[in-house]
Amino acid sequence: MAARDIVPVPGARFEETLASASPDVLREMIKGFAQRMMDADVEVRCNAGYGEVTPDRVNSRNGYRLREWDTRAGTIELAIPKLRQGTYYPEFLEHRRRAERALASVVATSYLLGVSTRRVEKLAASLGVTSLSKSQVSLMAAELDEMAEGFRCRPLDAGPYTFAWIDALTQKVREGGRTVNVHALIATGVNAGGKREILGIDVASSEDGAGWLAFLRGLVARGLSGVQLVTSDCHQGLRDAIAATLPGAAWQRCRTHYHRNLLTRVPKSAQPRVSALVRTIFEQPGAASVRAQHAQVVTALQAKFPLAATHLDEARDDILAFTAFPREVWRQIWSNNPQERLNKEIRRRTDVVGIFPGRGAIIRLVGAVLAEQNDEWTEARRYMGPEIPAACQKTGNQLETNGVGVTIEAIGA
Repeated sequence: MAARDIVPVPGARFEETLASASPDVLREMIKGFAQRMMDADVEVRCNAGYGEVTPDRVNSRNGYRLREWDTRAGTIELAIPKLRQGTYYPEFLEHRRRAERALASVVATSYLLGVSTRRVEKLAASLGVTSLSKSQVSLMAAELDEMAEGFRCRPLDAGPYTFAWIDALTQKVREGGRTVNVHALIATGVNAGGKREILGIDVASSEDGAGWLAFLRGLVARGLSGVQLVTSDCHQGLRDAIAATLPGAAWQRCRTHYHRNLLTRVPKSAQPRVSALVRTIFEQPGAASVRAQHAQVVTALQAKFPLAATHLDEARDDILAFTAFPREVWRQIWSNNPQERLNKEIRRRTDVVGIFPGRGAIIRLVGAVLAEQNDEWTEARRYMGPEIPAACQKTGNQLETNGVGVTIEAIGA
């Protein structure tokens, strides 16, 4: 049987019928077309037509096996011919897969965009797919595995990465028959071109030193280098890991997180006043004035709020590390707010999942979201001018401050 015997001949009437066809008609057309393709293929393998008696026959049929095939037109029941000798499986179907690749791509994309598996099941039902379970949705979403794994294992060759931000997100996962909390460790940085780049993602049981150390060692092994400043929350395990894996890098305690911690040391009625007072530290025009204002705020708090004053005084070097860098980028490096905005987008996608079936599922979804975000950053405008990372790399940690703070012009001179 030739291809022209099974392919409909295009014509005005055929195109009109196809354009106005209902899903049921389309399913019948696909089913009939697929069935005739399989019959033609089997006749070639048998070297004889169905029921044809000929000495040239080399094989014969042995009934059919039914198989459901999920397509964009709905679920189609195919009758796959069986042979007496050997096996037959149509080339347009994939072994151990009951959905066409295009439908799997739709499901994976929906999952990536934050549509829960239950809603994807309803979406598939509206397309006519009658038996797409939540487990099948998860299997189809595994299409993201290759992309996520390739992204998180890629070499970090756009460095040096002068500035880096590190944070962790808590996620729920089923392990050992119970639901436990794990932590998705995420790092971002600014590359030599001044653009933000997502450096890595991993999952650890807790935010202890061992988890952070393994994560940062993995980043260094992939090419992370030239880090001058790391901004993060105050986790002792993370600080120790930074010191062990990124020698020479300064640590900036996120001013936003610290601000919240400091306010717990004063009565609630006084929090607005103390908050406004602390913000004046970061509103100064230069490094010297920032440190002078910090000392004045400590003195002002000492009389009524000694605990807050002591806490602020002890955190001076941690929260003012940004002053050793050009003031043009102070707002970008003195807090973890850029990372928090990224975390918000991740949570928007992960909240619809609720509880992940395993750690691999977390890496799959979060890794795919991060890969998508990284592509957007690549096409977006620079986070900072490339001359700033270059100047910081040139001078390293030997930046000298003056009365108005470090500037690019001063570094160049």
